[in-house]
Amino acid sequence: MKRWLAAAPLIALAALAVLFAGYALKRDPEVKPDALVGKPLPAAAIRPLAGGAEQPLTATVDGPTLINVFASWCGPCRIEHPQLLRLKGEGVRVVGLAYKDKPQDTFAFLSELGDPFVATWSDLNGRAGIELGISGVPETYLVDASGEVVAKHTGPLTEGDADELLAKWRALPRR
Repeated sequence: MKRWLAAAPLIALAALAVLFAGYALKRDPEVKPDALVGKPLPAAAIRPLAGGAEQPLTATVDGPTLINVFASWCGPCRIEHPQLLRLKGEGVRVVGLAYKDKPQDTFAFLSELGDPFVATWSDLNGRAGIELGISGVPETYLVDASGEVVAKHTGPLTEGDADELLAKWRALPRR
């Protein structure tokens, strides 16, 4: 009996290894985090950060647009912020979507770091983020004038990432 008790942890560990191996063999390694690319932007309801009536996310698009999903509580969002300001300086139309963030915190964040957005919207309940399929913040979507998602970047934008999005943005036709 004592031998079985001594071996029980090893048996449990072996059972977990078999369970995890079985899961890994059935898991689809081709899951694409950019599944929305090539599809229309979802029409999730969002509100202007300053307040006002709900509008569809698609209403933020007026020509080629970058939609940046961010939050004041997000450390990587602070890291990418200078790149968003640079893109704005290059003439890129950047729209902000504050994800699960209190408006007063978002206003303080933008006041402190500068406001790179032509418009800032609030996704307080996170519904638009779910429809976009975000895995976290920050995420940035390049949308063409017709409302189709052309590219997606997950994580903070580096200078190289921003340059790549800028080149794609410049290549898009205008209305």
